[in-house]
Amino acid sequence: MVKKMKPDLSVRIGKLVFKNPVMVASGTFGYAEEFKDFIDLKKLGAIVTKTITLKPRPGNVPPRTCETPSGMLNSIGLENPGIDKFIKEKLLPLGKLHVPIIVSIAAEDSPQEFDILVTKLDKADAVYAIELNISCPNLLKDKLISQDAQDTFALVSRVRKLTQKCLITKLSPNVTSISDIALAAQNAGSDAVALINTLGGMCIDVNKRTPKLGPWAGGLSGPAIRPVAIKMVWETYRKIRIPIIGMGGIIDTESALEFFLAGSRLISVGTANFINPQASVEILAGLMQYMIDNKISSLSGITGRLKTCKD
Repeated sequence: MVKKMKPDLSVRIGKLVFKNPVMVASGTFGYAEEFKDFIDLKKLGAIVTKTITLKPRPGNVPPRTCETPSGMLNSIGLENPGIDKFIKEKLLPLGKLHVPIIVSIAAEDSPQEFDILVTKLDKADAVYAIELNISCPNLLKDKLISQDAQDTFALVSRVRKLTQKCLITKLSPNVTSISDIALAAQNAGSDAVALINTLGGMCIDVNKRTPKLGPWAGGLSGPAIRPVAIKMVWETYRKIRIPIIGMGGIIDTESALEFFLAGSRLISVGTANFINPQASVEILAGLMQYMIDNKISSLSGITGRLKTCKD
């Protein structure tokens, strides 16, 4: 009997090794407790927490979400308990899951808040990596850090000096050239980049003649943004050396494979978690089967292997 080959799904970011490349995205998986009865959490490559800020945030005024064609618009406003309460009450249970925990963080008023957040998380053993969320459109700011290459470089290079933990910089699609921003993050010492965050959007109730979201605008996610995300991953892959964590409308194995072929070394499942709590583990199983069927021994066999007319 011929023994079936078992592909190697492990992937490295900086000094860290993840057993597989399927993560769940920040803001769509809570603090994992909400999903523990639906899936075997230990199968996940990593869990990215809801974004944490220095002080507690109640979030934006409702309504905070609305459905769109092939997607959803949200303006949650980074509701969270603040860093101190998160470390005290949420981090310990997360650490007991035996899954790599990536803590997403953001600043409210000043980029210097990242310094305090990173310093606090650097001392926490349960934190596997830190995601610098410099791209959330729901804080109602005129400009995001990730919309400027120099601002991105300044922030990442500054916090890089504060921790030896793995740093992931999450980027905004609401820019002219996301690959330039990714290059700035790489040059500043980021171990990986995550793209894309949500696209800015707005929906209007034509009967009431009012925005469907309380804060009027929000971030568009779901399958509707996938073609944009894949293009941006492909453009970025050709410009940087560090790993890309791809996200944006991944709902099944086929859509995940698009991201790998475009250049992602890992993928993150977001909005799909609301529709199908099993989505991430189903994608993982599908990825394994695809590699077996195509006799692909490791992820390098599909990462960036897109064939174009120039090939």
